[in-house]
Amino acid sequence: MIVPYVTHMQESSIVYGLVGALAIALLVAAFTDIRRRQIDNWLNAAVAAGAPLFWWATGLSLWPGVALQLAVAVVTFLVLAGLFALRAMGGGDVKLLTALALWMPALLFLKLLVIMAIAGGILTMAFSMWHITRRRKDQLKIPYGIAIASAGIWIITTTNWATLYAPPAS
Repeated sequence: MIVPYVTHMQESSIVYGLVGALAIALLVAAFTDIRRRQIDNWLNAAVAAGAPLFWWATGLSLWPGVALQLAVAVVTFLVLAGLFALRAMGGGDVKLLTALALWMPALLFLKLLVIMAIAGGILTMAFSMWHITRRRKDQLKIPYGIAIASAGIWIITTTNWATLYAPPAS
């Protein structure tokens, strides 16, 4: 059996290429949410489909690594689906956050959620004031994809993705 030889530099290039694609997907999600108040299913599916490639490129082990990523995503989906049922969150937002949960360890994802909540609060205040000044209070619909994308891009730009799942140096 021939095993392809991939250098550390090639691995890093693949990881950062995938993370760059994730950043582009987040920007597309934000722009479509601003424009149509919708995050497309194909985009959420693409974000989710990129995660296994990312796991492979970073050398994430199946156990417990991939299992933990899947668990974080399942918990995320269950909690956010409850918020969707209460009409507190849009379906595209739920799917995008679930797909993002596949990309990062639980603590990093929790950091993303905190940043998203802060950005979402600012976004909600800004949109509320805009709607009130335009006398459209009844039409208030917040494109929360902006907050999700902002938090995701913040995490992307402040994380060393090439060593994210590397074992600690002894």
